[in-house]
Amino acid sequence: MKIFRTLGSKLTVAVGVIALVTIASFAFFNSRSDNRFLLAEVERHANQLSEAVKSSTEFDMLLNQRERIHETITRIGHQPSIQRIRILNKAGQVIYSSDTAEIGKSVDKNAEACTLCHAAGKPLERVDIADRTRVFRVHPDSARTLGIINPIYNTRSCSSAACHAHPVSQKVLGVLDVTLPLAEVDKAIREGQMEVVSLAAGAFFALSLIIGLLVRRWVALPVRRLAEATRHVAGGDLSYVIPEERDDELGMLARSFNNMTQRLSEARLQLVQSDKLASLGRLAAGVAHEINNPLTGVLTYSSFLQKRTKDQPEVQEDLKVIVRETIRCREIVKSLLDFARQSVPKKTQAAVNEIIQRAAVVVENQLVLNHVKLVQELGADVPPVTVDANQMQQVFINLFVNASDAIGPDAGSGTITVTTSRLKLSPIGITQIKQAQCPKRHSLINAEVRIDGKPSIRVRARAEGNEGFIYRDPMYGLARHQFGIAPEPGMVVQVMCPECASSLTVHGSPCPDCGASTFQYEVPGKGFVEGCTNRACTWQRWAELERLGDRDFVEIRVRDTGSGIARDELPRIFEPFYSTKGQKGNGLGLAVIWGIIDNHNGTITVDSEVGRGTTFIIRIPVEP
Repeated sequence: MKIFRTLGSKLTVAVGVIALVTIASFAFFNSRSDNRFLLAEVERHANQLSEAVKSSTEFDMLLNQRERIHETITRIGHQPSIQRIRILNKAGQVIYSSDTAEIGKSVDKNAEACTLCHAAGKPLERVDIADRTRVFRVHPDSARTLGIINPIYNTRSCSSAACHAHPVSQKVLGVLDVTLPLAEVDKAIREGQMEVVSLAAGAFFALSLIIGLLVRRWVALPVRRLAEATRHVAGGDLSYVIPEERDDELGMLARSFNNMTQRLSEARLQLVQSDKLASLGRLAAGVAHEINNPLTGVLTYSSFLQKRTKDQPEVQEDLKVIVRETIRCREIVKSLLDFARQSVPKKTQAAVNEIIQRAAVVVENQLVLNHVKLVQELGADVPPVTVDANQMQQVFINLFVNASDAIGPDAGSGTITVTTSRLKLSPIGITQIKQAQCPKRHSLINAEVRIDGKPSIRVRARAEGNEGFIYRDPMYGLARHQFGIAPEPGMVVQVMCPECASSLTVHGSPCPDCGASTFQYEVPGKGFVEGCTNRACTWQRWAELERLGDRDFVEIRVRDTGSGIARDELPRIFEPFYSTKGQKGNGLGLAVIWGIIDNHNGTITVDSEVGRGTTFIIRIPVEP
C-alpha cells in the first residue's frame, strides 16, 4: 500500500506496534496480578471462615454435643456464599457436613482435600495456608471452586475431656474442610479483564493518533518539504528556500540545505562567469586577427574620404559617424584584449607620483575637451614601490577616463582630484590569504565559493555525526565566513582537509576568547593561520604576520565630482561586463583595474554617493 511507503507512516506504525506490545504486556501482567490478588483475598476469607467455624464448634466438641455441632455447620454451610462445610476424622470419614447425604461416608485419601496432608504417607502436623488451599472444578464444565482444609489439633483440653478417648500422642484429630464457589470471583475477574482490555485498546488508539499527529508535524511535513525542495533544485530552481522554523536536527538540515542551494547558486554564477571569461579569451584571440585589420582599413579609408569630400557637408557628416563608431569599436577590441591579456606584472622600483603624472599627460586633451580639471595633490614623502609601471599607468588612465565620463560634457565643468600619501596599516583586515594548504600539501583555496569576489578557504568540519564545509574569509582578520555546518556550543568539532581528510584540529589549544576547539592551516613560507570553530567567535591568529607589525603602504585616492554610483550597484562594479554607463561602456575597465591591483598585492575600494561623486582608494604595499 502506498500509505506505508512514507517515512511518517512507517514510523507511526513502528511506534504503534511497540506501544501495542507494551500496553498488551502491561494489561496481561496487571490482569494476572489482579487475579492473584482476588484469589488471595478469597483464600484469606475462607481461612477466616474456617477458623470461625472451629471456634464456634470447639465448646460443643468438648462436651460432645453432636446435634449442636451439626446444627452450627448446617446453618453456616447453607449461606449463599458457602458451598459446603464438613468435618472429617483421622480415618477420612465424614462425621459432620452441611450436606447430610455425605455424613458417614469415607473419602479417598488421594482426593483433593486429603492429598496435601497425606502426601508423605501419614498425616502432617502443620500445613501452610497456601498448601491447605486448592482450586478445582467438580465437573469440567462447572465453575471453579475454592477449598481450604483446617486441621483440628489435639489440644490439652481435648485430650483430657471425659468424652474423648484420644491419647496425648495423637496430634491431629481430623480436618475441617470448607469449599466456596468462585463463580462471582471469576465473573469479577472477567469484568476486570474486559476493563483492562478496553482501557488498553483505548490507550493504544489514542496514543497512535497522538503519535501520528506528532510524527506528521515533526517528521513527515519537514521531510516532505525537503523532498519538495530537492525536486525544485533538481529542476534547476536554486532560489527555492525551506522555511527555517525549528532548532532541532531537521531545522539544522533545512539550514544546511538552504546554505547548500545558496552555494550552488553562487557556484553556478561563478561557473557562468568562468565560461564567459574563457569565451572572452578565445574571442579576444580571434578579434586581434579578424577585426583589428578590417577596422584599420575602414578607419583609414573613411578618414581619407573625409579629406576628399570637404565640399560635401552631407557626406562629411556620414563619414564622421563612420570614423567615430570605428574608433569606438577599436576601443572595445582594445579593452577586450587588455582584459584577456592580464599577465604577470614585471615589477621594478617606481615612483607612484611619476606614474600618475605620465597618465595625466595621456588624458590631458580628453579632459580639456570635457571641461574637466585634474588636480594633483601628490605627497612629497611617498616612497617608491615595486610595481609594473606600465600596468599601473593603465590603472590611472582608466580611472581618469571613467571619472571624466561620470562628470560628462554637459556638466559645464568638473574636477578630478588625485592624492597620494604614505601611511602605516595593520595587516589585519587588509591582507589576503592567497595560498593555504593542509599537512599533506593539498590546497585549501576554493575558487568556486568567493567572499567579496575573492577565493575562499575551504575546510571540512564534523560535529557529532553532522558534517559539512566551512568557507573561511580570505582577508585575514575579517570574519565573513560561510558555514555549511553550524555546530552547537559545547560540541566537539573536528576540522580536516576536504581532499585527504587529514586533521587540521589543534588539540589541547582552546580558543582564548570562547574556549571552543581551534584548527590551523599553513600559508607556505609565511607560517600558520589559526581559527576558531565557534560560528559566533571571530578569533584568528597569524603569528608570523602579526610579528611583522604594521606595514607601509602608498595610498592613492582618485575623487571626482561626477554623478556617483548607486549603492546597490557598488558590489558589482568590478565584475566583467557590468557597466554603469549603459550602452557607452563595455564593463571591462574596472575589471582590468581590479586584476592589476590584485596582482600587486594591493587593494582597491570605492566610496560613492549619487549626486556627490565617487572616490576610488588604492593601497599598494611599499614592500611586495
